Amino acid sequence: MFRFNRFRLLLAPAAFLCLAGLAAAQTKVAIVNLQRAMLETAELKKAQADMEAKFKPRQDEMEKLNREIQNVQQQLQTMQGKLTAQGEQELNVQLQRRQRELQRMTEDLQIDVDRERNTILSRSGQRMQEVIQKLAEQKGVDVVMNSVDTIYFKPALDLTDEAIAAYDKAHPVK
Repeated sequence: MFRFNRFRLLLAPAAFLCLAGLAAAQTKVAIVNLQRAMLETAELKKAQADMEAKFKPRQDEMEKLNREIQNVQQQLQTMQGKLTAQGEQELNVQLQRRQRELQRMTEDLQIDVDRERNTILSRSGQRMQEVIQKLAEQKGVDVVMNSVDTIYFKPALDLTDEAIAAYDKAHPVK
C-alpha cells in the first residue's frame, strides 16, 4: 500500500502538467455541414439545372416509350380473345421489344447521369475543401468538422453559410 501511494504521488504532478499544457494550447474548432454547403452553392445549382436540361430529351423519349408500352398492354387486355394467335403473338413481341428498349435506355441514362454527377461533385468537393481550408486559416481555426458526424455543437461554430458565400465568390457562375 505504501508503494501504491508513492506511485500516485509521482503521477499526480505529471498529470497536472499534461492538463496544464492542454489548457494553454486551446484548439479552435469550427463546424460545417459539408453536404449543405456544396448543394447550396450557385455552381452546383446551375450544374443541376444544366444536367436536367441536358438529359430532358432522353427522359421525354423514355416517357413516350413507356406510354407506347402501356398502349400495347391495354390493347392486349381489351383485345384478349378477339385477336388471332398470330396477332396476339405480334403484340407480345412488340411489347417485349419496347420493354427491353426502355430498360436499356433507363440503364444508359442512369450511367450517364451518375458519371456526370460524380464528376461535378468531385470537382466541387475539392474546391469546397480548398475554400474551407482558406476560411479556417483566415479565422484561425485549428479543426473543421462535418456537422453530420457531430452530436452537438454551438451554432456560433457553424461556418456553413460563410463557406457557401466564400465558394460562390471564389467560383462565380458564368
